[in-house]
Amino acid sequence: MQIGFIGLGSMGSAMALNLARAGHDVRAWNRSTVARERVPGVTLVDHAAEAFEADAVFTMLSDDAAIREVILEAGLLASARPGLVHVITSTISVAFARELERLHAEAGLGYVSAPVLGRPSVAASSQLNILAAGKADAVAAVHPLLAPLGKKVWTLGENPARANAAKLACNMMIAMAIEAMAEGVVLTESVGLDRAEFFELILGTLFSGRAYESYSAQITERAFEPGFKASLALKDMRLATEAGREIGRTLPMLDAVREGLGKAVSAGLGEKDWSIMADMTVRGGDSAAASA
Repeated sequence: MQIGFIGLGSMGSAMALNLARAGHDVRAWNRSTVARERVPGVTLVDHAAEAFEADAVFTMLSDDAAIREVILEAGLLASARPGLVHVITSTISVAFARELERLHAEAGLGYVSAPVLGRPSVAASSQLNILAAGKADAVAAVHPLLAPLGKKVWTLGENPARANAAKLACNMMIAMAIEAMAEGVVLTESVGLDRAEFFELILGTLFSGRAYESYSAQITERAFEPGFKASLALKDMRLATEAGREIGRTLPMLDAVREGLGKAVSAGLGEKDWSIMADMTVRGGDSAAASA
């Protein structure tokens, strides 16, 4: 199948490569120049509109604004191949997902929200969890294309915004887990208990989930090179806050982790992994020490 792909950052490149390795004709565009050797087997095109001449097109751009600029303001929906299905794998706002659903319907195009759970290394190994929602025929049409990208496709119904709300909730809960572990370290290190021993305890008793396993290791090793940048995590916490406000709800734990990530970004640590917020909590917000 001919597939368009827009957005060849670390996640998008891995996904486009896996589609090409699965035997698809992948034609990709990126806002900045990408070396051809970085995506062997993928055809790089000169204009984003060329990606919309395919049977299906994937978009992995950073946020609502980028998608609006590259796709909507450029009029790509109007010029797309008739019957094309557009799969947006980015983490976007619930409100924007609703707008995109309407605009694709007006253009006579299929639309699937399919945000993913996993870091670039997970994408490279085709182990993503994919949260897919949209009209049944659109999801069915692209399901064979999603299979080479991940270990499981979670189908969440015909309302695309469900997938986006679920992705924001997942990221929100991971951030809460990171902060919870950091605050646990604050208490236990105050009495001389090494954080590695504390994490061995909690992983072996109450908290054996993947988020705790992965991020406890980073906090123990003080390893904060980016898998998921703090600046992008802060964007997601803001989107989750907006979604809560739409339904008239305040989410106190979300407010706390959004504030923590905001402090990290303001301290110049936005390019670090989002788990840097744990280091700041343990150090009492000492941004200079956290950045060392």
